Amino acid sequence: MFTPLGLFKDIPCPEGQRCSLLTCIFSHEYAPSPSIDVSNAQDTTERPKETTDEGPPLKKPRLDTSPKVTAQKTQSPSKPSKAVTKPASAPNVGAASKPQQISQSTTKIQSMSREVSPPPLKKDALAKTKSQASSKSDARLPPRRAPRESLNPRMLPKAPVSHGVRLSILTKLHVAMCAQNEKLKKEGATENPLVLSPNELVTMALDEEEKAAKQNPGIYANVIKLRIVKLPKLGLEDWKKEVKAHLNERYYKIEPSQQSQQIAPPKILDTGLSAKEEIALLSKLITPVEGLEAHGYVTRVPTKEEVESARKGVTESKGWEKCDRCGGRFQVFPGRREDGSLTTGGQCTYHPGKPFYPPRKQTDHITGPREAYFPCCNESIGTSSGCTKGSTHVFKVSEFKRLASILQFEETPVQPEKGTQHPVCFDCEMGYTTMGLELIRLTAVSWPEGKELLDILVRPMGEVLDLNSRFSGVFPEHYTKAIPYGSTTTPVLEDGEVEAKPLQVVESPAAARALLFKLLQPDTPLIGHAIDNDLNACRIIHPTIIDTVLLYPHPRGLPIRMSLKALVKKHLDRDIQTKGNQGHDSKEDAVATGDLVRVKASETWKILKSKGWQIRDSKLAPPPGTRDVAEDRRLGPGAGHKRKDGALT
Repeated sequence: MFTPLGLFKDIPCPEGQRCSLLTCIFSHEYAPSPSIDVSNAQDTTERPKETTDEGPPLKKPRLDTSPKVTAQKTQSPSKPSKAVTKPASAPNVGAASKPQQISQSTTKIQSMSREVSPPPLKKDALAKTKSQASSKSDARLPPRRAPRESLNPRMLPKAPVSHGVRLSILTKLHVAMCAQNEKLKKEGATENPLVLSPNELVTMALDEEEKAAKQNPGIYANVIKLRIVKLPKLGLEDWKKEVKAHLNERYYKIEPSQQSQQIAPPKILDTGLSAKEEIALLSKLITPVEGLEAHGYVTRVPTKEEVESARKGVTESKGWEKCDRCGGRFQVFPGRREDGSLTTGGQCTYHPGKPFYPPRKQTDHITGPREAYFPCCNESIGTSSGCTKGSTHVFKVSEFKRLASILQFEETPVQPEKGTQHPVCFDCEMGYTTMGLELIRLTAVSWPEGKELLDILVRPMGEVLDLNSRFSGVFPEHYTKAIPYGSTTTPVLEDGEVEAKPLQVVESPAAARALLFKLLQPDTPLIGHAIDNDLNACRIIHPTIIDTVLLYPHPRGLPIRMSLKALVKKHLDRDIQTKGNQGHDSKEDAVATGDLVRVKASETWKILKSKGWQIRDSKLAPPPGTRDVAEDRRLGPGAGHKRKDGALT
């Protein structure tokens, strides 16, 4: 027999108390043995073995070898003492009446498994005992079996960084988690189920690092470093919530959506500026789009000749399009073909995620650059035709002339009777139809407050091919439950409960555009992320826009753009678009976009304030003796004046 190494001493035995081994390598927790009053240590007799019909005899409980003498001695010291016990037939050993005195003959100690009724408790003690029992039952959880893993990053098909960098980051993450675990251990008893064992801490760190590497490969380093900085600042209550979520997902297989606890709302952004001061700073953030027509920004209304030329091209193409997902050619039939078909080509096999290109490293000339891959399935480009199947092929129209042939563009109208309008932040969701990628939902919120101004579903002009629910968050049931715009009725279920407020729906993109125009003037700042896509879907030309894609440009410039999710995580430390296949929430995206602009306004104010700028009467005022260049541009050429050195100010 080899000496056990104790590797399994922390793991509960699978057989539990039915284990028949004399020396088991697993852990066994013994129930405390009931105390027995004896007056003679030598009076020990045989005890019958406990047996059950289901398995081997139970393990014998450990007994205290030191005898306890509690009974009053009635004999003289010279006489041998006798054991005093209760008769087996007594219905209640701890009754209020005086216990009966048994005969002088020695009796055998009863079996340890016999249940003995405790003495009656007083009212207060009884209530305390019940509360303790209920708390213990609430805290009783199934045993957790954490795998014995080393603090070494798990293997991934496509790692975002080198193994050495991952190991360094993982070590720091584990240290921060251990510190929080020690704080929790000092706060209460060590039997708290939220206090993690060393193996569980290693597993938690490995899970979090692996999740960040898989879900955010492009911004892996930023995400995980922010997490390491944030961990020591967490309060115990926040740490407990995170531990509960981890334990539920890892050991108890409870999905986050099924947990009883609700996700805390995002923290309110505080820029240190009032709403009027932030609005005054927007004049410095207006995005000029002149010269960006090649990147999708439409700055003028197409002429009738251009529209007719686009329609003629569509007619001559006989409905042949290029699939926006797989790149294949197929034919589309607006209004349906005689046999009822909308498209040809059958199913579409594609990758829903965009390919990820790992950043270049100095060692690429030695080891060669790493291959690009799809984050949705970690497959290299060219090795797989796709990991997802769609019921039909789809297409997207990008040329502004052809967009105008479907629905003509309109400029934001001047509405003198409404006066100055507050800035608006908006976001649109699009779905695929026989007319291309069409508007299906429009959401507008006030800036900087983020209050809802407009949130509607839109019936597209073409027949729906795919609502693009994975990204749009719009499903067929949204349309079936929708109510006409302006309706105030709330659906009531059969049992009398009020159903969640459904979305209102308008009959066309033109109707949605008209509702948005009611919130705007030509000089009203309109805020969005990649706003050219939203404006083109609505067929709007607006002269005063603020695009977060241009406020936070990609290091390599257009046409490469930073995603909204990455920008929000980096600058707001907030997670959005976390619903997976449930898609995006246009209201959440609109509010997040507005908060990004608020952060940029705060940064801009710090620079302007250091140069002597001021905010007077809710307007931005340049330093004394200078003029606002933005105002000079608005007034036209020649508005500026020259300094002594000849430069315009």
